[in-house]
Amino acid sequence: MDGLLLFAHGARDPAWAAPFQAIAAELQTRRPELPIALAYLELMTPDITTAAGALVAVGCTRVQIVPMFLGASGHVRRDVPPLVEALRAQHPRVLFALHDAIGEQPSVIRAMAGATLDLISATTLPANPLDPATPTVLPQP
Repeated sequence: MDGLLLFAHGARDPAWAAPFQAIAAELQTRRPELPIALAYLELMTPDITTAAGALVAVGCTRVQIVPMFLGASGHVRRDVPPLVEALRAQHPRVLFALHDAIGEQPSVIRAMAGATLDLISATTLPANPLDPATPTVLPQP
């Protein structure tokens, strides 16, 4: 059985995880038969070992790991591969396939560019940018 492990950085603020939880929920809606786990590198739980263990416990023998990072940062290049190797050692009968960072996928780059254009197109900036009443943080449209 296949499984999917989404692997994000983590943060102290629990609200930071909301977009990743929304992605996991959307994936589960689109692929209800696919076991999905969301794990974090640091500061949040579950960690990758716990999340992978949960997938293995439900019968997954092939787990695709998608780093939910915008780019191949030091974490993705340096920290993630040893964690995946540890999973392989802990579960020798399970194939763990590590993908590139999600942010490097052409479809994600196109989606972010489109969302950026949508955002700036929907915003009307003040005529006088030097007016002290001009907000520096814009409300969501």
